[in-house]
Amino acid sequence: MPKVEFPQEFIENTKAILPSHLSIESLLDICQQPLRKSIRLNSLKMPAGESLQKLTAQADPIPWCPEGVWLNGQPTYQLGNHVSHLNGQFYIQEASSMLPPMALSYLCEKPTLVLDMAAAPGSKTTQLAALMGNQGGLVANELSGSRLKGLFTNIQRCGVRNAALTHFDASVFGAALPNTFDAVLLDAPCSGEGSVRKDPDAFKNWSLESTEQLAAVQKQLIVSAFHALKPNGILVYSTCTLNAQENQDVCQHLLETFAGKVEARSLGNLFEGASKAQTAEGYLHIWPQLFDCEGFFIAAFTKTGTTDAPPPLDYKLGKFPYGPMTRKAQSAIDEHLSNYGLSRPAEMTWYQRDNAYWLFPNALTPLINKIRMDRIGVKVAEQFKRDFRLSHEYVMAFGQHATQGRVSLDAVQARDYLQGKVVSGVDGLPAKGEVIITFEAQVLGLGKAVNGKVKNLLPRDLVRDQAVTEF
Repeated sequence: MPKVEFPQEFIENTKAILPSHLSIESLLDICQQPLRKSIRLNSLKMPAGESLQKLTAQADPIPWCPEGVWLNGQPTYQLGNHVSHLNGQFYIQEASSMLPPMALSYLCEKPTLVLDMAAAPGSKTTQLAALMGNQGGLVANELSGSRLKGLFTNIQRCGVRNAALTHFDASVFGAALPNTFDAVLLDAPCSGEGSVRKDPDAFKNWSLESTEQLAAVQKQLIVSAFHALKPNGILVYSTCTLNAQENQDVCQHLLETFAGKVEARSLGNLFEGASKAQTAEGYLHIWPQLFDCEGFFIAAFTKTGTTDAPPPLDYKLGKFPYGPMTRKAQSAIDEHLSNYGLSRPAEMTWYQRDNAYWLFPNALTPLINKIRMDRIGVKVAEQFKRDFRLSHEYVMAFGQHATQGRVSLDAVQARDYLQGKVVSGVDGLPAKGEVIITFEAQVLGLGKAVNGKVKNLLPRDLVRDQAVTEF
């Protein structure tokens, strides 16, 4: 990796807050070293097949996340081309980035309603969904429209079905949904000082002035997050930066703003060895040289009383474009799903928009007409005359539970399928009709049996073209 040049102001600022048992030299030295590759196994898509087992055979466990591993050696190919990434069985995620969802789960074991205020690209959102077991409701917000599409792609790939996607400046949530969520994760936009091992340009536009500007935004966001939290709810605040202005000072602003209604929670027992990173307040300040990972900061708080909602927002919700399904339509789609041995889960309800049918998590429906949602739940199918066509996102979320209508591919056939090709020689292929495509018992997508071959129905934006898919 290119040599990182550190601004002198950063060095002096860091010396002033660095714990006595750590040296600035050890920090600057490790920041010149490349990060170890790490992945998080997706518990929504287990058990692992042979390809994933081979990838993780020599991996080292990450101490704070049971599903996280460091891969030994640097793969010669892009991990994103591995079949177990494409089918959602793992997420390429930096090890310290796994800490905020673990802290939330540690302090709030079974939340019904969770808000992820700055969600893209989806590493923490998909981790939260897995920790929730796809139950309850998860609102994933992203300000950037271009990043929202990537967020959807990742939750779809990972089989998340309990989420709604929103597209706002996250400071709106306190006013729009006050005292609503059991838990809120604010992984705040920050200066990214801790990510320099992954991004050598992290300091390209760094200045003390810019960190103060970011801290002002973070203070606004953390106040909104706290307003959106239910009494007795848990707020986790995190950044991938190292300075006190964006970390401890933002937390202190929260404590002062809501004095008497907020309590800082200790994370010193979050995992074995966490005490090495614990601050006097009980927060975790992950210096890169402590665990050979990215720098990170994690703090947690309990809301001990109801807060008065900020003034209501002046914006138009727009007309909600979905409506309940008729009994006749429900009966028809239920019958179609039964051909695959699938049915509607009890925690979800049917909705309809034109000729498309959706399943919405029951936990999220109370939020309808309170805040605009760009997407909610899972699109199941579209109806064409008397026939239904299942959606890719539905089979990625539910297809592993299908007992009929599945066909299994070998490695060569799976590579062809992922590259958008027609697949030949598939065992057990029916004479005609839609089929769920699997490899190593995990769903890859949909196909259609035509003349003894599988017509490829993989969405065009997911086709790998000529990229080599690894197994």
